[in-house]
Amino acid sequence: MKTRAFSFKLPQELIAQEPPAQRGTSRLLVLDRTSGGLSHARIADLPSLVTAGTVMVLNDSRVRKARLCGTSRTGGRVEALLLEPLPDGKWKALLEQARRRRGKEYWFPGGVKGMVAEAGEGTCTLSFDPPLDEAYLELHGHVPLPPYIRRPDTPADGDRYQTVYARSIGSAAAPTAGLHLTEGLLSELRRGGVEVVSVTLHVGTGTFLPIRGESVEEHVMHTEAYNVPPESALAVNRALREGRPVLAVGTTAVRTLESAWDGGELRPGEGRSSLYITPGYRFKVVSRLLTNFHTPRSTLLVLVSAFAGLKPILRAYREAIREGYRFFSYGDAMLIR
Repeated sequence: MKTRAFSFKLPQELIAQEPPAQRGTSRLLVLDRTSGGLSHARIADLPSLVTAGTVMVLNDSRVRKARLCGTSRTGGRVEALLLEPLPDGKWKALLEQARRRRGKEYWFPGGVKGMVAEAGEGTCTLSFDPPLDEAYLELHGHVPLPPYIRRPDTPADGDRYQTVYARSIGSAAAPTAGLHLTEGLLSELRRGGVEVVSVTLHVGTGTFLPIRGESVEEHVMHTEAYNVPPESALAVNRALREGRPVLAVGTTAVRTLESAWDGGELRPGEGRSSLYITPGYRFKVVSRLLTNFHTPRSTLLVLVSAFAGLKPILRAYREAIREGYRFFSYGDAMLIR
């Protein structure tokens, strides 16, 4: 399929620059895959929209303060986005003009020296002296807000760019569909007969990269680490055997569940996913999806189009734009059922 088919025009004022004043108050556009019907609701309405017996799957990955600001020997500013730690103590990172910086040294807060050990197109390997740990990043790092949020991060982002159920640290970007959920809303869903379980997929920034080729098939998907706990696999497999819905909260939960499917059941344990879901893909696990509104020409928009159909998705996006919904990470949400 042509990449341009996944384009749409979005007024800049609809790109959310701040989260809603209170978590759990976002708008919700509901798309019925069977009828194609659209309806308007609020996130607070989820308990009446999700049927009893549904298994809701959350991604409990926690965002680290992965953005580090440093200086060169001559005083020039550099910004590194740490993607994941490597076994030798180095870090895989994003660095502007990384290939040209190989072997160069930079100084970061707290007297830490960093060196570009290896470099490719965009990504590189950074070594640090002394080595970095999570405590250092929590003290000196910045919240890795996406580039379409055109402001510096604030202390409030440390809370709001994190789900209330975040546990396992390792993401360089938030699994943003979960940002809407509150503890109270999750408790209400459980009381209504919804079974809530977790998986972990550590989100890399490749999730948000646009597709640059002329066709979606040319794109090479990034790889991300995931884990499916045994109890979550049991709950999902039981629901599938009994014909009950599985609702994924976010595209990262979708990719985890579909990657861990071994042909007969959901397999527990750790793995790495480079699954690229495009139209024509047959979903084995997920039958419902709570998601945000995604950027044009992104693998995320391609995934939701594979789930609900490109025409219904673009029609829903046009409706959301007409109605003034807020888009992207801090924006409103969509329930596809």
